[in-house]
Amino acid sequence: MEEKRKKITLKNSIEELPQLAIEIEELSEEWELPMALGMNLNLVLEEAITNIIFYAFNDENEHEITIILLIKNNEFIITIEDEGIAFDPTAKKDPDIALAVEDRPIGGLGIFLISKIMDHVSYKREQNKNMLILKKNI
Repeated sequence: MEEKRKKITLKNSIEELPQLAIEIEELSEEWELPMALGMNLNLVLEEAITNIIFYAFNDENEHEITIILLIKNNEFIITIEDEGIAFDPTAKKDPDIALAVEDRPIGGLGIFLISKIMDHVSYKREQNKNMLILKKNI
């Protein structure tokens, strides 16, 4: 499979999510991705971007979130970058999904879901940027 790359830049606004979904749908068609993969990518990106929008910035200013989508060596790689507060979502302990819903603490399900859908999830902080790297074998 030939290498393909796309960069998407969003503002830290929840209003950006519908446009992101459209772009992922168009990209899935253009890159001829299986429908299930396209739907999973959309879900994963919505979860990750929503967390960044709600929790990464401690001001009301507009900030950019960059998403780099890459197919390389039969792997789909998503890199999400933001200049928000340093936060490593991979350091969080998985939620206890055996607990009743009312007994579970709030939060933590998004990254858990992402880690179940993707084959590899990692985080690094470089040049004051959070970088979440998500990989899926295709």
